[in-house]
Amino acid sequence: MRILNLFCHVDYDMQHVIERTRIEFPALVNYTRSVELIPSSLPAMYLYLHVRFGQGTGVAFIDSTPLAVCHHRRISRHQVFSGLAARGKSGMGWFYGFKLHLIVNDQGDLLAVHLTPANTDARKPVPQMTNALWGKLVGDRDYLFKALFEQLFARGMQLITLIRKNMQN
Repeated sequence: MRILNLFCHVDYDMQHVIERTRIEFPALVNYTRSVELIPSSLPAMYLYLHVRFGQGTGVAFIDSTPLAVCHHRRISRHQVFSGLAARGKSGMGWFYGFKLHLIVNDQGDLLAVHLTPANTDARKPVPQMTNALWGKLVGDRDYLFKALFEQLFARGMQLITLIRKNMQN
């Protein structure tokens, strides 16, 4: 019953926002039309994102985060991203969607972005993402791999990660 009340409250709040902002945004499109407009706006958003990238400072941090596109109970019925999204596992469990890989500098500026299906290994996009970078790259245990360390070291980057519990330093 509390969940039903919560949904009614959220629906009331959305209706309130729509009514109050109609004057400020008279040409606001509905949800269905906004979904139709997304493909045509992606190139512009992509270019804007790349214009906003920061500069390398010699210290960078890398990590990935899951982007679930549907609840795990609906994976078999999901059709929007079929062929693009995949089933993957994160620290929170299994999900269906994508992984967003980010590299930021020590000032918090975005340096590189990469989107992969959820079943892609976190280490796979690293060489491509770090082409223009130099210095030290700090990541979690997901990026611990000797071949990746050697590949980046040959290009002038030092990969710094924690070691696993069963490993010697």
